[in-house]
Amino acid sequence: MEMTEVTIIGGGVAGLCVARTLLDCGVGVVLVDRHKDIGPHACSWWAGGMLAPFCEGESAEEPVVRLGREAADWWEAKTGAVHRCGSLVVSSMRDTADLARFARRTTGFRQVSGAEISDLEPDLGGRFTKGLFFESEAHLAPRRALARLRASLLADGAVFVQEDADPDRYAQRGLTIDCRGYQARDRLGDLRGVKGEMLVLSCPDVSISRPIRLLHPRVPLYLVPRGDGVFMLGATMIEGQAGKHVTARALLELLSAAYALNPAFGEAEVLEIGVDSRPAFPDNLPRIRRNGNLIRANGLFRHGFLLAPALARMVADLIIDNKTPEVMDETAA
Repeated sequence: MEMTEVTIIGGGVAGLCVARTLLDCGVGVVLVDRHKDIGPHACSWWAGGMLAPFCEGESAEEPVVRLGREAADWWEAKTGAVHRCGSLVVSSMRDTADLARFARRTTGFRQVSGAEISDLEPDLGGRFTKGLFFESEAHLAPRRALARLRASLLADGAVFVQEDADPDRYAQRGLTIDCRGYQARDRLGDLRGVKGEMLVLSCPDVSISRPIRLLHPRVPLYLVPRGDGVFMLGATMIEGQAGKHVTARALLELLSAAYALNPAFGEAEVLEIGVDSRPAFPDNLPRIRRNGNLIRANGLFRHGFLLAPALARMVADLIIDNKTPEVMDETAA
């Protein structure tokens, strides 16, 4: 099916990836968002940016691992913002059973000793005796990647419109893709919000080059380097729409985890505290739904940067080649 122009509602990671993919296929795009630019209003603004499909296999369904393997190459090609340093999973001595369980549920890693952990990350040296190193995984700085993606779209002729748009009204004019994330809950009754809380810390005394996952019996925690001694710390997940502020429990757990990785984090400056609602369907897998001229692409859960390229590819295949997406939901409009 030949298309000349498509309207995309929503300028977060899903909308920008769909726009980039369609534009690369020769389809003109108009991207409509109620905000002028990317910012803290968007769930993707607060993302960890881990392109770690194998690690996600510990709790995610098989499609997340398989489709997520597209992400690092896509983001590198479109933004040049990818760091390919792998992922390191560690646990305290008392939580080695959690490390063994993580290993049983994942692939793509090699087991590393305390000495190897010290070689990989000297500032973690002596604190952990065993770990898992996922060498092929990568990460990016979400805000930098989104800014570069948006700039490339503008340079290549995409049109951005600031408007609080109604996708159904736009669909009356032509093909429209609803990528509003959690904001689309007004039309998607089975979409729920999964609360995420995170901190941005400045700690120039600590040098870490790759995402670190510290296993914990209650809450999975991660630390992602942003460069220049800045780190994102997060991964609390609480069912329900996010409030305006982080909970005291989450703040304590996150800071305690950072201190466990390296006591120097006790002197870190807290630069930002973020809260968001990640859009998710009941099985935590994305969905593409179509009703005439309106396509809804949603449900990236906490896998926004990991799965958005695959979701965008499937939307483009549907529009251009009428190819049924793997995540197509035929039963709901």
